[in-house]
Amino acid sequence: MIERNLTLNGKTILVTGSPGFVGANLVMRLLREMDAGHIISFDNMSDYYDPKLKEYRLSLIGQAKQTSGAEHTFIRGDLADADCLRQVFAQYRPEIVVNLAAQAGVRYSVTHPEAYISSNMIGFYHLLEACRHYPAAHLVFASSSSVYGENSHVPFCVEDPTDHPVSLYAATKKSNELLAYSYAKLYRLPMTGLRFFTVYGPAGRPDMFYYSAAETLSKGGTIRLFNYGNCERDFTYVDDIVEGVFRVMQAAPECREGADGLPVPPYRLYNIGGGQPEKLLDFVTVLQEELVQAGVLPPDYDFAAHRELVPMQPGDVPRTYADSSGLEHDFGFTPKTGIREGLRAFAQWYRSYQEIVSGTEGSHT
Repeated sequence: MIERNLTLNGKTILVTGSPGFVGANLVMRLLREMDAGHIISFDNMSDYYDPKLKEYRLSLIGQAKQTSGAEHTFIRGDLADADCLRQVFAQYRPEIVVNLAAQAGVRYSVTHPEAYISSNMIGFYHLLEACRHYPAAHLVFASSSSVYGENSHVPFCVEDPTDHPVSLYAATKKSNELLAYSYAKLYRLPMTGLRFFTVYGPAGRPDMFYYSAAETLSKGGTIRLFNYGNCERDFTYVDDIVEGVFRVMQAAPECREGADGLPVPPYRLYNIGGGQPEKLLDFVTVLQEELVQAGVLPPDYDFAAHRELVPMQPGDVPRTYADSSGLEHDFGFTPKTGIREGLRAFAQWYRSYQEIVSGTEGSHT
């Protein structure tokens, strides 16, 4: 186990991408845990998906703030705007930084590469520069399982080669890891990278498959299952991701010298994944069952009539599978939430959120 050398309570913590899926859940967790300090939320509120969902998550953060002793400030800004980011660091001097802001989505990167270069590369560079000039005690940043690309060795280990990305999104995430490592070595900035594996759960991103499938099925549409439903994903429930981030935040890599007398970069890298890949067809079957149970779909719903099995698509990989032993060894934590439990929570949330959106909340019997 790694010794925790940072106390979060009383600290000023910057969370980028905070109205996003993981970001909002992390900020709410921090507000629950902290009775002093200041959490700075930062995001550009992009319209990659409906900003109303981000506004909804911000409202949940606002509710959590009411019972927290910590302060919370939301700043609308873009990581690609160096001056804006510099002003934030100069004014608030964050001691811990968690970077969850990024242009997400593998498929979108095929048609909109410029968005990924601007946010994921230029924006991340600006964040590293801000941390260099206004040194933070620890920068934790989100990477992705997509960096493993065509790697055929499973489960995916952080020591595996990651130099064959199959999407621009994956390439930008790998670039983040390389940039962070070089800044850690050159400027002795403590950093930890976390490779997330297919995060899902309530109030998730609408472009994620489970969410878009629920949308399509609830409207009587047909969903397409790529690789004929045989793709396997290491689905990881959002609360497990947040627990991992929360623990890692409290243990900054130490600056030390190696046997050769040269500085060892204060840098670590971990997978966060469930370690139990699920076939897409099985995952969607459970999703359908839970949508029926939640009343989103009728009891006699014919799922087979609303699915289409299609070949693999460009930029996708057939399987993801996390070896999270490093996280378990150093922090005593491995994601445990199964897909039945996780999808049940999502389906129940989805039902309630649709009622909010349609203005029918509380009208059903």
